[in-house]
Amino acid sequence: MSYGYSATTNTFYVIEEKDDFQANGTWPDDVTPITDEEWNTYRVQGQRGKVRGANAQGRPCWIDAPQLTPVQQVEIASWEKAARLEMAGKVIAPLQDADDLGVATAEEKALLLAWKRYRVLINRVDTESAPDIDWPTIPDA
Repeated sequence: MSYGYSATTNTFYVIEEKDDFQANGTWPDDVTPITDEEWNTYRVQGQRGKVRGANAQGRPCWIDAPQLTPVQQVEIASWEKAARLEMAGKVIAPLQDADDLGVATAEEKALLLAWKRYRVLINRVDTESAPDIDWPTIPDA
């Protein structure tokens, strides 16, 4: 299988499927064949802070990711907060069950307390201050 790259769509295409794309009117005019090395390098997620783009010759390359808007930063922080609260809840539930039933070990009681403290601290995080958030440390398991 061979691949091509379109700088205008920033997308890879299977060269052998060109006729199908053309029949649907979706084959960009600027698709150029790429090497296996380019395909393997740029088909995956780039390093942090980089995204795939095109260089002046229309070849795939890593470029700086665009800066997030303040609204996007708050949204991402809100998702992070929700994920951390959900994770804490899932860890706390069985520990709380053991404590409620009077069968919790000393280690489980200590973990329960640590995770409850963590959940309280996460709940207090002001996501509007993103990206300058000092997230609480996850308790040791």
